[in-house]
Amino acid sequence: MKTRELRELKAEELDGRIREVTQELRDLQLKHRSGEGADKPVRIRTLRREVARMQTIAHARKAGK
Repeated sequence: MKTRELRELKAEELDGRIREVTQELRDLQLKHRSGEGADKPVRIRTLRREVARMQTIAHARKAGK
């Protein structure tokens, strides 16, 4: 999702999305570490950045910005 789309989400939706993406990231990391290998290893990096982007937006909201 783009940053603009993430900012339009409600706080509950954003938290849910963070949990979903984090779980997907953990699953891919586990596959990668176990030697199965991910179909798209770039997806791990993409998901990690997406989680960071969403957490930044969530923390900015809590700070009142």
